[in-house]
Amino acid sequence: MNWFPLLAALAASLACAYFRSNLRTWTIAGFAAIFTVGVLAGSHWLAIALTALAFGLLSVPLNLDDFRRKKITAPLLGVYQKITPQISATERTALEAGTVGFEGELFSGKPDWSKLLGQPKPELSLEEQAFLDGPVEEVCRMTDDWQITHELADLPPEIWDFLKKKKFFGMIIPKQYGGLEFSALAQSAVLQKLMGISGSLSSTVGVPNSLGPGELLLHYGTQEQRDYYLPRLADGREIPCFALTGPTAGSDATSIPDYGIVCKGDWHGAQVLGVRLTFDKRYITLAPVASLIGLAFQMHDPEHLLGDKEHIGITLALIPRDTKGLEIGRRHFPLNGAFQNGPLHGKDIFIPMSQLIGGADMAGQGWRMLVECLSVGRAITLPSNASGGVKMGAIATGAYARLRKQFGMAIGRFEGVEEALARIGGHSYAITALSKATAAAVDRGEKPSVPSAIAKYHATELGRAVANDVMDVHGGKGVQLGPNNYAGRAYQTAPIAITVEGANIMTRSLMIFGQGAIRCHPHVLKEMQAAQIPDYATRLRAFDRELFAHIGFAISNAARSLVLGLTFAKIGNAPGDKYTRRYYRKLNRYAANLALVADSAMLLLGGKLKFKESLSARLGDVLSNLYIASAMLKRYEDQGRPVADQPLLAWAFHDCAWRMQNALDGVLRNFPIRPAAWLLRALVFPLGRREVPPSDRLGHRVASILMSPNEARDRLAEWTYLTPNANNVVGRMNALLPDVIAAEPIERKFAKARGQLTSLDAAAQLAEAEQLGAITADERKLLERVRAATAEFIAVDDFDPAELQSAVKHGKSPVLRSVA
Repeated sequence: MNWFPLLAALAASLACAYFRSNLRTWTIAGFAAIFTVGVLAGSHWLAIALTALAFGLLSVPLNLDDFRRKKITAPLLGVYQKITPQISATERTALEAGTVGFEGELFSGKPDWSKLLGQPKPELSLEEQAFLDGPVEEVCRMTDDWQITHELADLPPEIWDFLKKKKFFGMIIPKQYGGLEFSALAQSAVLQKLMGISGSLSSTVGVPNSLGPGELLLHYGTQEQRDYYLPRLADGREIPCFALTGPTAGSDATSIPDYGIVCKGDWHGAQVLGVRLTFDKRYITLAPVASLIGLAFQMHDPEHLLGDKEHIGITLALIPRDTKGLEIGRRHFPLNGAFQNGPLHGKDIFIPMSQLIGGADMAGQGWRMLVECLSVGRAITLPSNASGGVKMGAIATGAYARLRKQFGMAIGRFEGVEEALARIGGHSYAITALSKATAAAVDRGEKPSVPSAIAKYHATELGRAVANDVMDVHGGKGVQLGPNNYAGRAYQTAPIAITVEGANIMTRSLMIFGQGAIRCHPHVLKEMQAAQIPDYATRLRAFDRELFAHIGFAISNAARSLVLGLTFAKIGNAPGDKYTRRYYRKLNRYAANLALVADSAMLLLGGKLKFKESLSARLGDVLSNLYIASAMLKRYEDQGRPVADQPLLAWAFHDCAWRMQNALDGVLRNFPIRPAAWLLRALVFPLGRREVPPSDRLGHRVASILMSPNEARDRLAEWTYLTPNANNVVGRMNALLPDVIAAEPIERKFAKARGQLTSLDAAAQLAEAEQLGAITADERKLLERVRAATAEFIAVDDFDPAELQSAVKHGKSPVLRSVA
């Protein structure tokens, strides 16, 4: 019993840590527990006194502010300033560019779910919905992707004209300049619908509304620049592109070698101050047809014509297509994608200062401008394209798996195919929720730098996985390219999204956790800022406040990780209904795990963590899947908690939990300081790893959703072009699905009667079965209609060899030329 006072102190400390009580509450609770439990348990007075003395020596000094600052914080501040890695100007710009949304709550280790569920439901306005139902529907009807990708290697002229006339390139431009001024959600919806019919079409529309001259002018352009260029961009008189990437500077955009020298030169017959540019760019989307080129370059002022500074830094400029010396190169051919893409070159091109975006005042601010805009653009275009692609893939593959028969049974009934269908459905649910969440964050006024990196990476990676599964289910149907193949081009071009707007390897290993660890952490950035305060007394107070809040934060996350691990995350307050409450509690556990392990990694590895990219990537995976799972739960709540969607939510959620567990396990297995790894494992997985992948039974339910008309399937297909017409094979196949299902019992009746039939011809067999009374006349007509349509949908294209030869040749290589 003499150990009871000590155990009481530990229990009180654990409880205070779990509930994140402050120092004073912890101290009072500790003393109260020691004396109360000690007396009630009959402990010796000496055991009670010694325990109280030891607890007091630990707790009381921490409650004395002046003593704590002078004796504890001040030495730690000195050590901190020596060991903290310096943040480069580039990194500082990236950190300061974005805002922190709900991802900050996930990094806190104790998410406030009311902040997520209190966010308004993302919805389109009446005007936006009308645009989706009108011009977007119309351009989808006009689109023949085989013509675009194989015959023209470009959009046909009538589609270019339609896009300009209906202001598809001006979705982000305010109405005062002639644009549509759509929300980010509306932009996402438009791109998703276009992507389902043609990736080339979606990319062409997406780029002018993403990172490029339009958005940069909106935020940083001079009034004169906005008044002139924005109306022309809105109505398509100007087609923009933005030239950032070069042969030696892709993901490392801050190292671009392209340069501009401040000097005087001739511009429209007058001598003006400007910049003489030399650059070499490639992979620039819309460059071959662009009339207005945005350019990023390093600006130098060796003659000090602007001031004392010689190296001014990254600057952004606008170059009209007819500028003397500008060379628009020939086209690239990105994996048979037909969107316009190519190189740009220039040597000693002169432009005036008025062509710098924002004028001379914004010279050298280009990196900040790019990072701030990219945090918005990255949140919309690529996640939306991925979302549109996977939804079309899910609808198409579910229908195909139901109508395609092997061994007398729909192929979707085979468990191997069910596995693929389950992954397609579950990943599609996750991607679409993630895409909508990031678009909604932009509409709330956030600059979601971390969520946009999460969305870009995971939407495109899961999108590629879905494309693989779609191809596996379709087999030869997906392999043989032609007008009737709706899967092949998406599979071919999937890697493009992986490489652009920050290559995925870099995004995962450097950006997500690299920015999230500092940007989303409740104390790290504040500690760094406090340590830089000039006045020592103020610096000490600020650092003391953040340091001890951080220490309490770390202890709390250790306690929460242990308690939630021991209880299988079945305790604690959580929102949701009976079905989803367990999901919120599980996310509480993994949020505490992430905060604990991330803090430990930053403390023990310090600046070395920056170079432990695999560890950073795995920690980023935990944060990412927390965010994705949160987005799915928000979607489920916004849609009114539909019971029919529960298999999709459950599959996708268990997949996220499985990935989080494995990512944490990967960190701990590879953590270089082994004793720390052992301790962390005891706190994170006190009863071992218990997550498992989604079950076969759950996968069967998801597959069943995709293979038959139902409300869950309809919700998954939101903003998908499914109008049945000549150019939309998936739309026609989807429209046939009810008849396919209605014909299945008739097929079984016919199969039973087959032994009585004498004819070998399929059509004659149906007539004979009707004569025998095995099927009715109406049933025969239904089977004939379904069989004919099925034969069309499972058919593949073939060509005369001459049809597959390049129509235009230059030497031995095909030359693709624009007809726009």
